[in-house]
Amino acid sequence: MNVYDYPDLGVGTASPYGVYDVGQNRGFVNVGMNHDTGEFAVESLRRWWRWIGRRQYPEAKEVLVCADGGGSNGYRLHAWKYFLQQWADDSRLSVTVCHYPRGTSKWNKIEHRMFSFISLTWRGIPLTSYETVVSLIGSVRTEKGLRVKAVLDRGEYEAGLKFSPAEMKTVNLTPHPTFPQWNYTIAPHKM
Repeated sequence: MNVYDYPDLGVGTASPYGVYDVGQNRGFVNVGMNHDTGEFAVESLRRWWRWIGRRQYPEAKEVLVCADGGGSNGYRLHAWKYFLQQWADDSRLSVTVCHYPRGTSKWNKIEHRMFSFISLTWRGIPLTSYETVVSLIGSVRTEKGLRVKAVLDRGEYEAGLKFSPAEMKTVNLTPHPTFPQWNYTIAPHKM
């Protein structure tokens, strides 16, 4: 029984991955057409950095990512960390990640400061095309100044990628003293 999704009425599954800049009250949502994977999550961060972040913060040497503990950016996922390393190397940014413990995503500011308004915007509207999803997300505006940019990601992301211990050793990860499994920094390799 299709209680929440009606795949027969649409063109496929849309996977929105959001970035919320607390200081600027700005959002960015990368809408995937494929699998919600660690690679897709990191590509969403890359796109935010390429199109918004580096212009907003041209002198930045590091970025802080507050992420849920599960899903495509889960603290146990090798793909998430492996592709974060690639982004750190490409962008020359140190990426500090602080994961919310499982079951606490309601305290993540992106949920109540951005995704709640996205839900209000598309309430009652059938999401039957990717264009509809991107358009509705991109139309989000609030009285407190929130603006959201949305883009469609046509990339193909393979689910279930496996990484060898040798590949994972290439990740330049420094765990933090407090809850090191949830809090760590991935630094770019020296070039």
